[in-house]
Amino acid sequence: MTHPIGFMQGRLSPQIDGKIQAFPWSCWRAEFAAGAELGFGGMEWTIDQERFWENPLVTREGRREIARHIASSGLGVWSVTGDCFMQAPFWKTSGRERLERLDEVRAVCEGCAEVGGRWVVVPLVDNGSIQTPEERRVLLEGLLQMTAFLSELGIGIAFESDFAHEALTGFIADFPTGCFGVNLDMGNSASLGYRPELEIPALGGAIVNVHVKDRLLGGTTVPLGAGAADLPRSFSLLREGGYRGRYILQTARDANGDHAGALRRYRNMVIEYAWPYAVDRVS
Repeated sequence: MTHPIGFMQGRLSPQIDGKIQAFPWSCWRAEFAAGAELGFGGMEWTIDQERFWENPLVTREGRREIARHIASSGLGVWSVTGDCFMQAPFWKTSGRERLERLDEVRAVCEGCAEVGGRWVVVPLVDNGSIQTPEERRVLLEGLLQMTAFLSELGIGIAFESDFAHEALTGFIADFPTGCFGVNLDMGNSASLGYRPELEIPALGGAIVNVHVKDRLLGGTTVPLGAGAADLPRSFSLLREGGYRGRYILQTARDANGDHAGALRRYRNMVIEYAWPYAVDRVS
């Protein structure tokens, strides 16, 4: 049985400057073969604001090289997480800078589509958090004008936000389905004290992508099962609600540098939670 579990790009590479997540410039090619060897079917690409226009996802030759690695390894790029949008959010800018940031959104979407991805995750958290009605208006206008563009590409935008479920259901209702949805982050929700039995049923079919991680209440990312996330309940609710999308391991880094071993353990945990009657494991 093949499970739709992928990993966040960089989780099979050494940490960069102590960051839990950053584009792995020196190792991104090797992660295709390494991920495939572990039994994964795909990854979620990452792109930062730093060196944005050098990222292989947004260059012509880079996309060709990504396609070659996908073909040789059998491991796809399922989605893209746009940390660049959180680091330099267009909805907090104006004038020429806003136009330049919107061009970056289009470039990421084009890259995602060309390498076979389905969703571009736009993080409305941390520096990207929506703080004012004006920021919400700018975000809405900026992305709604891309609806036809997204439809032509065959991809969509998934919002990861710090909104409670009541506010998030109202927010996503302003966007057309198909091209827009919600990225559920189990760890972020746990850190904010959100309850899965309220959040997941309320969001329902708007959930199109899931980040699997665990965090302490009000705190940082920790190994799966060591934080405040009610993982068994979350997976059960997703299953009961008919979720059929992908699960991306955005998990804690291994303290001893055994990144492959950590992902193997986490993948097996997700199989147990999401498919309790499955028997296959990664050895």
